[in-house]
Amino acid sequence: MTTTARDTSEVELTIGGMTCASCAARIEKKLNRMDGVEATVNYATEKARVSHDGSVAVGDLVATVEAAGYTAAPPPEPSTAGGGGTAGGGTVDSGEEADGLGPLRQRLLVSIALSVPVVAMAMVPALQFDYWQWLSLTLAAPVVVWGALPFHRAAWTNARHGAATMDTLISVGTSAALLWSVWALFFGTAGEPGMTHPFELTVARGDGAANIYLEAAAGVTTFILAGRWFEARSKRKAGAALRALLELGAKEVTVVRDGRERLIPTGELVVGDRFLVRPGEKIATDGTVVEGSSAVDASMLTGESVPVEVAAGDGVTGATLNAGGRLVVAATRVGADTQLARMARLVEDAQNGKAAAQRLADRISAVFVPLVILLSLATLGFWLGSGAGLTPAFTAAVAVLIIACPCALGLATPTALMVGTGRGAQLGVLIKGPEVLESTRRADTIVLDKTGTVTTGTMTLLGVTLADGEEEREVLRLAGALEHASEHPIARAVAAGAAERVGELPAPQEFAGVAGLGVRGTVEGRTVLVGREQLLGERSLQLPAKLVAARERAQAAGRTAVLVAWDGEVRALLEVADAVRETSAEAVARLRALGLTPILLTGDNRAVAESVAAQVGIEEVVAEVLPEEKVEVVKRLQAEGRSVAMVGDGVNDAAALAQADLGLAMGTGTDAAIEAGDLTLVRGDLRAAADAIRLSRRTLSTIRSNLVWAFGYNVAALPLAAAGLLNPMLAGAAMAFSSVSVVANSLRLRRFRALDD
Repeated sequence: MTTTARDTSEVELTIGGMTCASCAARIEKKLNRMDGVEATVNYATEKARVSHDGSVAVGDLVATVEAAGYTAAPPPEPSTAGGGGTAGGGTVDSGEEADGLGPLRQRLLVSIALSVPVVAMAMVPALQFDYWQWLSLTLAAPVVVWGALPFHRAAWTNARHGAATMDTLISVGTSAALLWSVWALFFGTAGEPGMTHPFELTVARGDGAANIYLEAAAGVTTFILAGRWFEARSKRKAGAALRALLELGAKEVTVVRDGRERLIPTGELVVGDRFLVRPGEKIATDGTVVEGSSAVDASMLTGESVPVEVAAGDGVTGATLNAGGRLVVAATRVGADTQLARMARLVEDAQNGKAAAQRLADRISAVFVPLVILLSLATLGFWLGSGAGLTPAFTAAVAVLIIACPCALGLATPTALMVGTGRGAQLGVLIKGPEVLESTRRADTIVLDKTGTVTTGTMTLLGVTLADGEEEREVLRLAGALEHASEHPIARAVAAGAAERVGELPAPQEFAGVAGLGVRGTVEGRTVLVGREQLLGERSLQLPAKLVAARERAQAAGRTAVLVAWDGEVRALLEVADAVRETSAEAVARLRALGLTPILLTGDNRAVAESVAAQVGIEEVVAEVLPEEKVEVVKRLQAEGRSVAMVGDGVNDAAALAQADLGLAMGTGTDAAIEAGDLTLVRGDLRAAADAIRLSRRTLSTIRSNLVWAFGYNVAALPLAAAGLLNPMLAGAAMAFSSVSVVANSLRLRRFRALDD
């Protein structure tokens, strides 16, 4: 998928140390300044995809990233184990991801343990024993220095590039609070025995030398670490779509070498090997059938609901399912050349090209931080110029920095996400992370995959047309009995439909499959044929005019016509197709009500697609597209200026889900689709898509209002700090009130109701 050799034109780097989308943009800019280099950096997946002319070594690319203040490493060597050798480089295994999350969790747990007593002592005067302030310093210092180290590093990196983010705000505020508290304890009067913070919510000028703000520094650090951990836990799954794809293939294969059958790992297959595929097994890799005939279920790759009949000379694709007879296949493509591997690359390319939304808090901080620093310097200059003295001047200036430290800001996004995702889980909607929410607000077009999304994804008996004088029960009993003995997906649909309508089916006395045409056998003394029209034509059986008309209607509607005959006469025509979900039409209407234009996208033929679209109320249809063409359709819509949401469930949808501005995966679909999507609809009900978008928009609105509360408290308190009127108890109370307001606002999401409630 990617390589690290010098003579290659493309390489993928794993980037470390990014804290926001502006970091990704900074690295991208640095790499693109190199001669012959074109790079894209994705903050969400923490990857850089670099194309170059061969004159640039990987070490030079890594050095450029490190010079910008971040870390970079080439991916591990490509692995060909599993999935027909379809694995490629560029994915980080789950253990490595867990290791990346572990240090953050450790910082959070230690910071919580140390911060709780610090905040309690500062806010409850009864706990302020002699020398309590020194214990607070002992507990708070590790939190602000070690716990907040990621924020300090990020702030330093941003400062070197003249940028300010939320990390800058956190670092400056907590550092100012800690350093001022240390000065007050060692050089002021705050370190004297018996010093207390009385419970006085008054606005009055006090002696800054007696004030400490350790609870603010430790509390802010802990709150924001908690928010970052929650977000990181969601983001760690960014590469899981690729792993899910690569896990789809067969792990072992029976290969025929020197006339002997041997079971080997799929990764050991080479081009030209002949291997066996028994009924019910996955095809190990791309190849050509050399012996046997069967029906192959390729729906997970192609979206085609009807199984493909294959025989000697036909091509087959790795990871598809052999639903019929025994096959011998000659391998034509292995490893990174297979169709599945190419689809994995499509998913990866889509993820790398998908711009990650910068945090709202970062965008606000980019303006807020410079203003706070300027206000702090102006406050210092004003008090010094007014002759108030050095201590009051520094007290007021540092108070400005301290009050700007965003305790509630650290809660604004994670609390709304936690409540919103919790409520979503109850409603069967899983939201992956904060970066997807803005996409739900902008989306104006929704692309719906057909198979498994608008339809059930399984072949179903939908209709029966009888020749004159026949009884439906008798037709279904005999046809169902014969089809029950077959493994073909269409046969299973007929058997299941017959059993549902007439109950127990008789057992056939004789049974034989006719490759690609149908089945024949004896049931209750009658010689029965069930299959395609060609099967009956071989026995010179003619269709009555009534069944000819029914066949034409079925074909026009995109349904498969199955004919039933016995004792030399054609008795009935059965219509089999992928059934439309009962709720799909209602779901499409709800999506329209949200301002979304629906488009049906499928690999199925146009007749089937247009029939389904007419049933659910969709005007625009794109049919007969390959998986890679689905991505192109999404890109085309985006190029037209549309913000595209997509709903899908199959492997063939994974790349398009990743490319779309908002990907919604059906929870009843494949792991690859689920991991590539931004939202997962657990119930497999398309109506949940409308609820998912409504809930996501509501959650985004809550986050925005939380940010107003968070910054509002800071802005309102800044004049008090600049005037030297901010005492520690008032600062702590304001911080607590702001945090409670944010949490209470987030809890309102628990009242969100699905439209069906």
